Amino acid sequence: MNNTEIKDRAAKIKMIALDNDGVLTDGKVWVDSDGQESKAYNMQDGFGVILGRQAGIIFAIITGIKTRIVESRAERLRIEEVHEGLTEKAEILEGIAKKYNLILDQIAYMGDDLIDMRAMKIAGLGTCPANAQPDVKNGADWISTHDGGKGAVRELVELILKARGDWDQILESYISGEAELSIIQKNKYD
Repeated sequence: MNNTEIKDRAAKIKMIALDNDGVLTDGKVWVDSDGQESKAYNMQDGFGVILGRQAGIIFAIITGIKTRIVESRAERLRIEEVHEGLTEKAEILEGIAKKYNLILDQIAYMGDDLIDMRAMKIAGLGTCPANAQPDVKNGADWISTHDGGKGAVRELVELILKARGDWDQILESYISGEAELSIIQKNKYD
């Protein structure tokens, strides 16, 4: 897909759905001696979600795992659509589209592994991080230059905001000091 086609598709996006592990995180899981798991999230990706929300983009997380870690991160970023422990991601994506009265062409999906491929295929813009599995990359409409958990989500958000014509206004609001910072302070996203 060429840059013009990607920009045209990105301009239609009203929702971004994301896998968690390998997209919002780098896929690593730390397990302590008590068996407690932890994960690391990228702050630029988190701020990308905030920027997208400021422009009216709806966010969703659709992940094959179920853990309080995902729920906690989603709460901090005020992502209300969180679907965990599911393997049928395409069906979930279709249900979310109906709930928000969207067509699939208005949704971008970012995934990194085989379980994400159907959702990527039906989304208006199927995307993946730079370090996604090779078959996933072959099926993606757009591939980030960043790895999962290392800025891929932020890059996708900026691509969409620029294509929609929202980026300059958001950028100017931060330069002028008029950005809606209450959303950041409420979330304590860091």
